[in-house]
Amino acid sequence: MGLLLSLALFAWAIATGTDNYRVFWDASSLIIVLGGTMAGAFISYEARYVILSLKLIGRIIVAPRIGRNLLQAEVGRIIKWAYIVQKSGLPALEAEAAKAVKGDKILRFGIDLVVSGYTGEEVRAIMQNMIDTSFGRNTVLVSILKAMGAASPAFGMVGTLVGLVIMLDNMSDPSALGPALAIALITTLYGILFARWIFLPTASKVLQREEIVRFRNYLVAESLVLLADRKSPRFIQDKMNSYLDPSLHFKIDKMMKK
Repeated sequence: MGLLLSLALFAWAIATGTDNYRVFWDASSLIIVLGGTMAGAFISYEARYVILSLKLIGRIIVAPRIGRNLLQAEVGRIIKWAYIVQKSGLPALEAEAAKAVKGDKILRFGIDLVVSGYTGEEVRAIMQNMIDTSFGRNTVLVSILKAMGAASPAFGMVGTLVGLVIMLDNMSDPSALGPALAIALITTLYGILFARWIFLPTASKVLQREEIVRFRNYLVAESLVLLADRKSPRFIQDKMNSYLDPSLHFKIDKMMKK
């Protein structure tokens, strides 16, 4: 919606300023900006990562996997598991968790650590390492998008220089000055728009979502540490609630009434 609204405002500003809309379209300028940005990215990074980073542009329009309510649900699930461990021991936790962690590799890995008998501190150290390395891998694409966002205006300036060279080379032909000057100015515009509308906003949103995922994973890891240490369900509730917004605090008493 943000992209569509900004495009609409941009189109409205052009429409109220001129009747010659085609002056804002120039294929040569587009090729210089996009071609130069892509070339710089593929030279600087492995092709597989560049392609993955470009795919992220389309994915940011999809709702994020983790929201506020999901964090509260995670706390409730861990408390339920704490009651199971308290009543039937760790083997019962393994059977119960197997139903709920399909597709969640980090939680599955953490449950295996707890069931294997590791201490809380050992679980924390292993899980922290896994979470941090996963975050580092997932944010490599953010660095590529930021680099593309920085390169796009630069290649816009390259197009400006190309247009000025063409214009100066045709000073004797006044009819050639206009198209050359158009390339000089439009490429700068394209470079800024691609950077500020596409590459940098995508990088910011992907980074924000990965930080949310990392926070959720830290929350899960800490809860597994408490399970490994055989803490009581109410202690786990209070410790987990300390990570959350007060409006999202989980209440064992409400769960027991249900």
